[in-house]
Amino acid sequence: MTRQDGGKRPPKKSEGRRARLPRPVYERELLRLQEQLVMMQEWVRSTGARLVVVFEGRDAAGKGGVIKRVTEYLNPRVARIVALPAPTERQRTQWYFQRYAEQLPAAGEIVLFDRSWYNRAGVERVMGFCTDEEYARFLRQCPVFERLLVEDGILLRKYWFSVSDEEQERRFRSRLEDPMRRWKLSPMDLESRVRWEAYSRAKDEMFAHTDVPGSPWYVVEADDKRRARINMIAHLLSGVPYHEVEPPELSLPPRPPSTGYRRPPRETQTRVPDHAATLEGAGTEGSGG
Repeated sequence: MTRQDGGKRPPKKSEGRRARLPRPVYERELLRLQEQLVMMQEWVRSTGARLVVVFEGRDAAGKGGVIKRVTEYLNPRVARIVALPAPTERQRTQWYFQRYAEQLPAAGEIVLFDRSWYNRAGVERVMGFCTDEEYARFLRQCPVFERLLVEDGILLRKYWFSVSDEEQERRFRSRLEDPMRRWKLSPMDLESRVRWEAYSRAKDEMFAHTDVPGSPWYVVEADDKRRARINMIAHLLSGVPYHEVEPPELSLPPRPPSTGYRRPPRETQTRVPDHAATLEGAGTEGSGG
């Protein structure tokens, strides 16, 4: 296997928005990129690199779906997702970046932040969960914090997923009508619909202070989820200087001769009922221990 790298509201269809990426094309390229992600993971693990990827953007912009595809074939001991809950009372008294710093990777690790310290510049600012002084301090300190991460050797990548208000509304309505995905909606998400322009202003101000050469923002147009996933993963791979790491030689050892072991009778164990056998068209097969 060799290495192959493959904000603002996006324009409306009438303004030339690209057609949705066909599923066969998407699935073929996604699998190729995921193979490269596994290769990148092995490079991170073997070289002791530290990679941080920040996922931010509008509610329902598809961040969770991208993270799921990024980590689908990765080792959870190497690649870790961080999605922190609201801070505790104790954490509220700490330096704002402290609880995020605790989640940063050690050598040979990848950390993906499903929302991050940028909560202060987004939901906290718009919803009034922080003071003006705390917000201003964040805008001053954030570039310094990230510069320190980069100077210490951490590979920092920041992605903003941009979705139009029309597409966000369509996704919200779809979630409301789907009991399997309704958990993705919170009162805070619905409130973001009312405060669309406030979030837009907050995002623009955040970019003005934190889109800097050492740690720039990369905007992913996300009205087409398939295209957004492919574009983001390809870009991440293109910006990490990984290379193929030769895996160790492995061979399956022969099974040793029996020493007289006998399995206990099946009736002595509590077995899971065979629900699958009740399904239409289910056959029967032998089972192991």
